[in-house]
Amino acid sequence: MNKKNKLMTLLSLLTAGTASIALMNKWVQLSAVQKNLMDEPDSLCFKWRLGNIHYTKSGNGKPILLIHDLNASSSGYEYHLLTDRLSRRYTVYTLDLLGCGRSDKPALTYTSYLFVQLICDFIKSEIGRRTDLIVSGESSSFVIMACNHSPELFGRLMLVNPNSFDKCMQIPGKHTKFLKLLLDLPVIGTLLYQIIHSYSMTERRFHEEYFYNPYSVKPTYIDHYYESAYLGDSPKAIFSSLECRYTNCNIRNALKKIDNSIYIVGGSEEPEIEQTIRDYQSLNSAIESSVITKTRHLPQLETPDKLLDLIHIFFA
Repeated sequence: MNKKNKLMTLLSLLTAGTASIALMNKWVQLSAVQKNLMDEPDSLCFKWRLGNIHYTKSGNGKPILLIHDLNASSSGYEYHLLTDRLSRRYTVYTLDLLGCGRSDKPALTYTSYLFVQLICDFIKSEIGRRTDLIVSGESSSFVIMACNHSPELFGRLMLVNPNSFDKCMQIPGKHTKFLKLLLDLPVIGTLLYQIIHSYSMTERRFHEEYFYNPYSVKPTYIDHYYESAYLGDSPKAIFSSLECRYTNCNIRNALKKIDNSIYIVGGSEEPEIEQTIRDYQSLNSAIESSVITKTRHLPQLETPDKLLDLIHIFFA
């Protein structure tokens, strides 16, 4: 076989392999959303400039906005055990951030500034008045920055397991462009995304990162998170931005400047949470805090009653 024939054979094998992977990727995405668990018939839509934002609204009273943690699987579902009980006292809003859950997932680079603008625009457009917030995990930094940017929109803030300063300040490095290029590839990048967000890996994150007690993890939690990771046109776009640290920002100056009432809730088993709380309080001595025992990253799912008690005390 001459070189030309060898090259043609190799190209044919590569083309067939790529096509096979692409078909497998499509099958995985379709099968992941077939249960349609995330559909909500009473959902609302905020038509933002970069895409439609899914949100819910329930109850009466002073507004309170619940913002989920930021990862490719997260959504407002994170708070579904709290919304009914909170709506007895408040007008409760939950939203799926752009790139997450049921909101649009455009193929773009997501940044902290994008989410700061989204949160401010949502409060202005859909709530229309000063609003209290409960925010989880990585999204806490966006709320702090947004509060510093537009303080007239924000009331009291509850941060659930916020990121440490060290993690917030990690910025894109010299290898970031190559990594993002790899993750954004339509076939190989999608395959890598689906491996990392397979059902078994989602289950593992619940058992090892999200919950302290693995026996408290309900299959429906895993099912919802798994489906959420595959909804939309480009579900991997938020993942590549997170992995390449484009969503990080230094919140130190903003935290010093804002004078809102802030309450940090940590899970006792969340790594380094007590040091994180001390670091936040060193910059803003008015910050109050509590640690919920035998809980890790998602007390809103693992120990909702304990978190609800703290919410009622803080927002009373």
